[in-house]
Amino acid sequence: MSHQSTHEVYNCGILTLSDKGSRGERVDTSGELLKEMLSGAGFVVAEYLVLPDQRLQIEKTLIEWVDAKQLDLIVTTGGTGVSPSDQTPEATRAILDMEVPGISEAMRAASLEKTIQGVWSRGIAGIRKKSLIINLPGSRKAAGENLEAVLPALAHGIYKLKGGTADCAQT
Repeated sequence: MSHQSTHEVYNCGILTLSDKGSRGERVDTSGELLKEMLSGAGFVVAEYLVLPDQRLQIEKTLIEWVDAKQLDLIVTTGGTGVSPSDQTPEATRAILDMEVPGISEAMRAASLEKTIQGVWSRGIAGIRKKSLIINLPGSRKAAGENLEAVLPALAHGIYKLKGGTADCAQT
């Protein structure tokens, strides 16, 4: 069953941040799971890419996917911890027009129900132009759990972001 509350079809991109994955040394199981989940919720996966954890490359890709490709939703997976190479939240914050803290708060709350290690996730969510960008953890399990925590709310939020006028209870 689709989580979308409107008749709109939204496109999305999945950006996996992994040094090993970008070199072909690790299979991207997180990105594959996110593809399945988003497709199952009625999103069209228009872009998918695996990049190394390099801030400028992440920023450039996010800007291209929003400004040129006009994706409705972008989810990143990886680079949200506290390792020296984890730069995804910083890259995302640098290109946002505004943050949407409720999304990351909901994801961390869901993680903390499963493991205390959720305190280490630094992923953020926000808006650039009319696109929503969400940072998910890199592990397949955590990425899936975090997306599952907010997926039911995404279609309505994107609808409102794009100018939809129906009230929350009506869509």
